Amino acid sequence: MSVKQISVFVENKQGALLDITTRLSQHQINIRAVSLADTTRFGIFRLIVDKPDECEKALREEGFTVSITNVLVVKLQDRPGGLSEAVKILSEHGINIDYLYAFITHAINDTCVIVRVGDIEFAEKVLMDNGFTLFSDEDILKI
Repeated sequence: MSVKQISVFVENKQGALLDITTRLSQHQINIRAVSLADTTRFGIFRLIVDKPDECEKALREEGFTVSITNVLVVKLQDRPGGLSEAVKILSEHGINIDYLYAFITHAINDTCVIVRVGDIEFAEKVLMDNGFTLFSDEDILKI
């Protein structure tokens, strides 16, 4: 039930993100969630998109360094403590979160959090066994 996340290595300079987002727009690729982690010279632009394979191809053809990583997209209740419940379950099972970022969608009236962990299959089982809803690539197309 994992989702493909696109990660793009990007130089930290004016116009770099515009180049990427323009390419995606030209290919009719819709960004569903985004995160940018930066240093003084470079960054990692992480994306959840509606067409991950097409996105990877389009960016590689333009010379960008791109990788695909499987992540979990977890539905949370949009209320205080919603994220804490998921983090607690993972922590109680010895699962470390490498990074996460969130997005809100009106299509499901709740919050989603993108989670990167070392053992994705175990984390998926733990979350589902504890009543959390996870999304697939196909589900992302619908929201």
